[in-house]
Amino acid sequence: MAVTGLTMGLILTSPQPASAANLVKNPGFETAGSDGMPYCWEKSGWGDNDFTFTTTGDAHSGGRAMKVELTRRVDGDRKALITESASCAPVVTPGKQYDLSLWYRSTTPDTAVTLFRHDASESWQYWTDLKTLDISAGWAQASVRTPEVPSGTDMITWGVSVYGTGSVTTDDYTMEQVADVPPPVQCTGTPDQCANGSWSVLPTQNPVRSMHSVVLNNGKVLLIAGSGNSEENFAAGTFTSAVYDPSNGSYKVIPTPKDMFCAGHVQLQDGRVLVMSGNKAYPVVGGHGYEGFKDSYIFDPKTETYTRTNDLNDGHWYPSATELGSGDVISFGGLREDSTGSVTAEYWSDAEQQWLPLWKVNQTWSYWGLYPSMILMQDGRLFYSGSHVFGNNIPGTGSAIYDYGANTVTQIPGLQNKDERDQSASVLLPPAQDQRVLTIGGGNIDSNPDANRLTDIIDLKQADPRYVAGPPLPQGTVDLGAGPVAETGDQGKMYVSAVLMPDGKVLETGGGLHNRADPVHEASIFDPDTSAFDPVAADPESRGYHSSAFLLPDGRIMATGDNPGNGTWNHNVSIYSPPYLFKGSRPTITSVIDDEWTYGTTQRITVDRPIAKAELIRPAAVTHSSDPNQRFVDLPLSVDGDNVDLNVTSNPDLAPPGWYMLFAVDAHGVPSVAKWVHLQGPAALSADTASAHVHSFADSPAGGTAAPAKRRTSQKVSTTLSGCDRHYGSANVCVPTVFPPQVGKTTAARCAWLAANDYGRLKVNGKDDPLGLDPSKDGVACVKGDVRAKR
Repeated sequence: MAVTGLTMGLILTSPQPASAANLVKNPGFETAGSDGMPYCWEKSGWGDNDFTFTTTGDAHSGGRAMKVELTRRVDGDRKALITESASCAPVVTPGKQYDLSLWYRSTTPDTAVTLFRHDASESWQYWTDLKTLDISAGWAQASVRTPEVPSGTDMITWGVSVYGTGSVTTDDYTMEQVADVPPPVQCTGTPDQCANGSWSVLPTQNPVRSMHSVVLNNGKVLLIAGSGNSEENFAAGTFTSAVYDPSNGSYKVIPTPKDMFCAGHVQLQDGRVLVMSGNKAYPVVGGHGYEGFKDSYIFDPKTETYTRTNDLNDGHWYPSATELGSGDVISFGGLREDSTGSVTAEYWSDAEQQWLPLWKVNQTWSYWGLYPSMILMQDGRLFYSGSHVFGNNIPGTGSAIYDYGANTVTQIPGLQNKDERDQSASVLLPPAQDQRVLTIGGGNIDSNPDANRLTDIIDLKQADPRYVAGPPLPQGTVDLGAGPVAETGDQGKMYVSAVLMPDGKVLETGGGLHNRADPVHEASIFDPDTSAFDPVAADPESRGYHSSAFLLPDGRIMATGDNPGNGTWNHNVSIYSPPYLFKGSRPTITSVIDDEWTYGTTQRITVDRPIAKAELIRPAAVTHSSDPNQRFVDLPLSVDGDNVDLNVTSNPDLAPPGWYMLFAVDAHGVPSVAKWVHLQGPAALSADTASAHVHSFADSPAGGTAAPAKRRTSQKVSTTLSGCDRHYGSANVCVPTVFPPQVGKTTAARCAWLAANDYGRLKVNGKDDPLGLDPSKDGVACVKGDVRAKR
């Protein structure tokens, strides 16, 4: 969607000298060309609209200017661009930035400075929108700086897109290369810290068994446990949450009204947290599996209390939760009150502050599984990345685009090993304007193979988007019960955490090799520009099932939890300081003129020294490797001394409404501490902004498209879908239904593995012994008589 807010890397340096070369040929349209256009300029655009291109004498200087006018528009845009040819397009250098300026007159607010780039291997392609132009009856100048030119790019072209009825007349274009930035600063830590960052373990433990982590708009962190995957806590009605304050390291335990163990959650646009469903019942051998209730609550960061909303239409244990550009929330998947899979989509109305009744919600009657990763695209559709929890993926390709308005599901191809992406991680890569998604690792708790090293990347800007294989995950060490050893072969990890960082890169950390066992110690930083992983320091704590990692407003990353199959819990909390915190002093945002922002406006901040870029990062709401709302939105910059004007996108689907962390980042990738700003809902769109600049991304996917299926009640699922055989031990203990491939199939081998993983005494529940752990039939697994008995 139009991507009207993007500028990556505006480096504030002294202005270019007047003698700097203008890289635009025929910048004032004075030389005639062909097709009624000036030399080195061409017509461009798409969609259903009526338009004219006119060379007019109403010029800023000289005798000619270019007028683009739309008299009718349903969709799309029109633009006059520098011709995409080697003889006309400006030649650029990867890693450099360029100052662009033009003079314009406009009768419409629906305009944007748009860039295309030529990739040596992929030819011409859309790059980004930089800023919108205000209505101006007289001649006005617009200036903006490009992001750093991506690797592989040798030419760019640019112009003004018109995507609303009205006209824009432009003249006197300039493009000048920005002077090189100063050399890198000296390392302020040890060489290892500067290269790999540094982990520390906090002295105070997390007091609750939290598996849900939500960064609040006051900088604190909500840690939701519910029963904490403890049957004893559930039976006692002991349901907990805690609020952690990073400023002083304190925890406050919060009364929690229901078992929110494995609920869904998302920040609403006003900063409160919507929590949906949770655990109604633990499994019973020979009976039901986990059950999801219909209750829903809102947590208020101001009062630190929960308030009940109206009920969902169905139970949803392990549901998704995605905020839309409207501020509404849509949810899919999970388990119903009867342990079957829910096929009911749920829709939270921000205007009505309630879950809508079933008859008001579009339904495909599709079963999306558990915690399906549903990422909002720039045009309001949802991309299901294929990341999910527990066992096999959905049928088909394992990835899809869901169009709520049309109520259709379109298959998207290319996801590798789609049935071994259980508890993989998926993120919308920085910046959100690029519409690229990275999916990392995964396994399968049903078949329990070694977790994989697979990564996949999809560019949703393509007409027919499809995943392509990314670089393999770096390997670390794995503890198979006898101490850490180097991973071998194709061993990777599931239970992955992926965190967007303010320097525009992604930290992946934590993980395990098998179902709730065999922790993997490895971390790396993914660079979206080079599509490469750089191994860095690993968390010293095990972070597998029920762990989370997330960005704090000060630029550090916090990691919590770990719940291995023996039912124990890791209460230690780790903090990662990325390499950018060891590269010298940090820039400071000295003021934010207004922290209430509206779409399509310009907002001013002041900084204490030159910065390279600014961005909004949505605070985390993460569980089970899943946070589909995580996103990094670049902001275009205009600079006047220490004053920096930020152009805010007019597209709510690119940056859904709510509270964001605003970071300013210098030329060395060092971020400021974040300031909180509130991007208000679409009702607060600028009065003179009619629409967002929606691009024709993913407009021709070749995969099969399905209309809604016949209405049904639910999807049948196994009562052992969590990969745990409940015949042994309490419900919070997970004896795997399938042991890791390295474990032999004899009773002795299985019992030895359970002993090495500290399972302790395991009572046999019922008369069945499907794993052959109690040959002696004394009701206790893996005692001496069982190991000696032949089975």
